[in-house]
Amino acid sequence: MAKKDNEKMSREEAGRKGGEATSNTHGDEFYKENGEKGGEATSKSHDKDFYEKTGKKGGEATSESHDKDFYEKIGKKGGKANSDGDNN
Repeated sequence: MAKKDNEKMSREEAGRKGGEATSNTHGDEFYKENGEKGGEATSKSHDKDFYEKTGKKGGEATSESHDKDFYEKIGKKGGKANSDGDNN
């Protein structure tokens, strides 16, 4: 969306543009390292209960948005990976 020079950019648009710029200048390793740092920081500041609640919420959200076929497919995929010796 084109804006006039005197109009302010919305936070949403600024965030999108910043994200695109970062994506264009950084590779996969950048995101991997930042993800690891975030995971380490989260694990230091949260306990087992936090992860249990988060996992439960995610499982409930997934079950609401996916059907039986989804679970059959991922079950087969996981079974095949395990039988091939792939430890994800």
